Amino acid sequence: MQILPYGSWPSPLDARLAASHDGRPEYVGFVGDEVWWTAPRPAEGGRRTLVRLRADGTEESVLPAPWNVRSRVMEYGGQPWAGVLREGRPLIVFAHFADQRLYAWEPGGEPRPLTPLSPVGGGLRWAEPKLLCDRGEVWCVLEEFTGDGPTDVRRVLAAVPLDGSAAEDRAAVRELTDDRRRFVTGARISPDGRRAAWLAWDHPRMPWDGTDVVVAEIGPDGGLGGGRVVAGGPEESIAQVDWASDGSLLYTSDRSGWWNVHRDHRPVCPREEEFAGPLWKLGHRWFAPLEGGLVAVVHGRGAAALGVLDPESGEVVDVAGPWTEFASTLAVHGERVVAVGASPRSAYEVVELDTRTGRARVIGAPHDDTVDPAYYPEPQLRTFTGPDGRDVHAHVYPPHNPGCVAPGAELPPYVISAHGGPTDRSPLVLDLEIAYFTSRGIGVAEVDYGGSTGYGREYRDRLREQWGVVDVEDCAAVALALAAEGTADRDRLAIRGGSAGGWTAAASLTGTDVYACGTIVYPVLDLAAWATGETHDFESRYLDTLVGPLADVPARYAERSPVEHADRITVPFLLLQGLDDVICPPAQAERLLERIAGRRVPHAYLAFEGEGHGFRRAETMVRALEAELSLYAQVFGLRPPGIPRLELRK
Repeated sequence: MQILPYGSWPSPLDARLAASHDGRPEYVGFVGDEVWWTAPRPAEGGRRTLVRLRADGTEESVLPAPWNVRSRVMEYGGQPWAGVLREGRPLIVFAHFADQRLYAWEPGGEPRPLTPLSPVGGGLRWAEPKLLCDRGEVWCVLEEFTGDGPTDVRRVLAAVPLDGSAAEDRAAVRELTDDRRRFVTGARISPDGRRAAWLAWDHPRMPWDGTDVVVAEIGPDGGLGGGRVVAGGPEESIAQVDWASDGSLLYTSDRSGWWNVHRDHRPVCPREEEFAGPLWKLGHRWFAPLEGGLVAVVHGRGAAALGVLDPESGEVVDVAGPWTEFASTLAVHGERVVAVGASPRSAYEVVELDTRTGRARVIGAPHDDTVDPAYYPEPQLRTFTGPDGRDVHAHVYPPHNPGCVAPGAELPPYVISAHGGPTDRSPLVLDLEIAYFTSRGIGVAEVDYGGSTGYGREYRDRLREQWGVVDVEDCAAVALALAAEGTADRDRLAIRGGSAGGWTAAASLTGTDVYACGTIVYPVLDLAAWATGETHDFESRYLDTLVGPLADVPARYAERSPVEHADRITVPFLLLQGLDDVICPPAQAERLLERIAGRRVPHAYLAFEGEGHGFRRAETMVRALEAELSLYAQVFGLRPPGIPRLELRK
């Protein structure tokens, strides 16, 4: 056992290893009896491939580079593929990221386009495809730009011919709905094929604020008629809708203060826990009805378990196994359920549950201990006390290395991590980026500040008109509590975050004196500009609830924006930005740099070509992670071995 200062412990977990394990399986589905899903490929330019699990248990990446199975609908994307067996062979449709066209593919052939190119808005965009071979169509959400502005856009449900006749002819795409609703999800078709249900909402609401369930009749000609709102409203968030095998309508509503499952408008399992989450991507699924009437559910308070709900009794039986967190993706086939689960000791992997036997097992993307698990962090679930006595939930990851301890009286540096969204939360799972720091002797605390999901609507609503206040206060409360109890060194605290977390990090540096430095990643920094054209349509009115309508409270926008208070930043910081980011564009980062110029604050700005909102390329993630560690090393007086030095400019 070596006695070495915190931050200088040698670790086998380098940035390249952490980057190679970034991302997770998504959008699981069945094609016949086979399980398929999308998977990240950081070393292949950050693309996502489609993986097929064959009957013998082998995984096959069916679409080689440069095919990238990823939709840009609402910029965050959504379900990008669907598949069926046709004449005993798989038929797959998918959205290709580069041109956003919908393609059809069969094994042994080349993908053929089903939809045309568009010169406006980066292409016609498609999500949540559903193959209806009897009609010769693919039903999906169509996002179509009508001009060059980010909000010049319409969204409808549409039917795309499978024969390829729309590949060069936009008029051959049959629109199933009008565009009076700003946002729609993909249609779910009832078991008898006579009705369709979907969600719809409009600005300024976000889907976790208020949504409607729309039900329409499917006519003999395949049209949707008589669409009517049957549930939801401006203050009721319904996150998912589907049909049970008996034709009853299922949806998750938070009308009780928690997202609970309802059947034909009545709760079937009223609990103070969540059976859904924030609908950031079209196609998120937290429940899936089984043929026999049971419902597979992802549910919990904070963390999310996989279980099977009996709507008749209201009982839920959870899956036994090592997984403590399940993602918002589910697929069912007969009595089989497929999900994506993880734990603090394992990354996300594809898990299958046989509801007849109750047995669950890993069937795909199995976790691989590429380093000795003794180097993994050992998290603690904590609840801290914030201002006004409010609870603040957090995951605390103390420094951990099996071969090192620090000198007796030394306290470790800590990095406070603010998640994105901000309507989201931090999952309690193995994250090699966190292990990268903890195995070197730097603690990490992930804060589920007020506004986070997983703890009910009241907790979520704490951030209403309080963004830049509650999140900043809650992160500071956790940081100072860790220092006060002797867990962290008060003089060696840092703040980090990406996207909305980048906003919280920057606002923390301009609004508090808690931190010695910060890492700000593809952030929101200028509220007024972000609210008047510097972001995409989906979030263009998000600030109405997070801050207040700009016309009503313009002073508040200036008061809270970090760019307006660059003079208050007195500690070193690292700013990381993707140059292709249309959600938090480089202009925001560059504006902050202009206003910090000449103030002699040590800082570094790393901008990455080809990266958007969320880094996906291995080389980008390696550079970013090493730069972040170098920042902490220089500010905290650490000596991590083998880390390139980041040049800090003044």
